[in-house]
Amino acid sequence: MSSNVGLTTPRGSGTSGYVQRNLSTLKPRDTGYGAPYPPRNSSNPSSDYSSPLHPRQRQPDQAILAHDRQREVEVKVFELRDQLEDEGELDEDEIEKRCDKLRLELLEEMGGGGSGSGRGGKGKGLKPHQVHELAEAKIKESERLRKALRIKEGREGKAWENTSVKEEEHDRGPDRERDTRR
Repeated sequence: MSSNVGLTTPRGSGTSGYVQRNLSTLKPRDTGYGAPYPPRNSSNPSSDYSSPLHPRQRQPDQAILAHDRQREVEVKVFELRDQLEDEGELDEDEIEKRCDKLRLELLEEMGGGGSGSGRGGKGKGLKPHQVHELAEAKIKESERLRKALRIKEGREGKAWENTSVKEEEHDRGPDRERDTRR
């Protein structure tokens, strides 16, 4: 045993007492491949996302979201098929018709409802590993908040620019602009 690491004695543990590093631990994905945010660039301060005040919103992958929705539909269809086959009252063709009917109803409900992945669209029933669903829920929540506060689309800090003075000068025309300069 070295540096207070490991077992005090290997007796009765079924091991030799040799200590190894755990290679299966997950490292945080702050930088590098698979990172949710690009690495901070101190060399490019003009970048909108270079400061911690402006983190980039991670966009959900629509293909993964569609696949998850399709999988939910197929799970429900399979449960119905399993239930009908266990009852044994219907033949294979009738079971297939009922499964197709349920599949069409669920797909139509999913397509027409627009509530995301059928979980209410707010992310309350989502687990931390469902990053695409969480990102989609966060975008929807931000959009709802933006609409509730009547925040217009645009760049942050745009209100502090001197564009209103330039627009007023443009609206007045060149004659008035010359008069105000004298």
